[in-house]
Amino acid sequence: MRRSVGGIVRSPVSTLIVAAGAAFLAVAPAMVDAHAATTSARQPALVAQTSIPVTLTVAATQHLVATAGSLVSRDPISLTALINDVVASSGGTAGVTLIELGGATPIVWTFNGSGVFTAASTYKLAALMMEAQNVASGTTDPNSVVCYEDSDYEAGWYDDYSAGACFTRYELAWRAGQDSDNTAGHMLVRDLGGADALNAWAAANGASQSVFFTDNTTTSDDLAVLWTAEAKGRLGGTAAQTWLYPLLVDTTTEAGIPAGVASRSTVVHKTGAIDAVENDAALVVSGPNGAYVVTVMTDGLGGDAGWQLIASISAEVWTFEAARAAL
Repeated sequence: MRRSVGGIVRSPVSTLIVAAGAAFLAVAPAMVDAHAATTSARQPALVAQTSIPVTLTVAATQHLVATAGSLVSRDPISLTALINDVVASSGGTAGVTLIELGGATPIVWTFNGSGVFTAASTYKLAALMMEAQNVASGTTDPNSVVCYEDSDYEAGWYDDYSAGACFTRYELAWRAGQDSDNTAGHMLVRDLGGADALNAWAAANGASQSVFFTDNTTTSDDLAVLWTAEAKGRLGGTAAQTWLYPLLVDTTTEAGIPAGVASRSTVVHKTGAIDAVENDAALVVSGPNGAYVVTVMTDGLGGDAGWQLIASISAEVWTFEAARAAL
């Protein structure tokens, strides 16, 4: 909700603030499903309650111009415009969700966040989170074994699957997390009770639009909701995080969100790739404005172009977070 700045439009300062507000509106692109909301009742004040001097020095005016530009860069509408341009210039399509976990006024922002995309291997993120919760609760022993069945097979990173071969749950989780191995992912889902059990768990934890593993579709919103629940300790707490996070750091594929973060923070994430689809769902542990979750789904590119789009979006989000840190 926007409030009018009633009656104070005579001084250069207030004119500048009104101009900044107009800029917020001007940068919103047409026909983009994007929105932002705060997760706190507090809102940053744009106009102070003290009196505003009419006469300004040149230095003060320059400072105010810079401040207005900074305000624009921190506004979610400006992020929407930037991401819209990045996606449009790539030639692909994307869904992006940002959930801030830190900062004074954390926001939730989405760009086509409810758009349905092929999940690819991001279904393994849900499976690994469910497994971590079971381990944390003592329901599952991570050192117990799961034995291979022929129906589990899908070409992937490992070729040691054969009749009678058995692997600990932790070993399968490591293969599915670090290398996104497909057969390991299938074995984990079967061990968790199958696709129906996985989808029931995901829906109960907020991923209501996803059909993992079978139709294997999801949204950036759903993956971000799962990551937020994990990061806030609602899926097994510290014990689950301690088991899960090492599986998803410094993985085989770091060309997406971690590339955009550029070694400025630990990134715990799970990728997915198939045909023209590249996805990445991440928890950025130490952002400039605190921890945040960012999830990116893409289609229509594939390969290096897909990863470059994700990295570019990740970099824009980091820059946005750095601007918001100064609020």
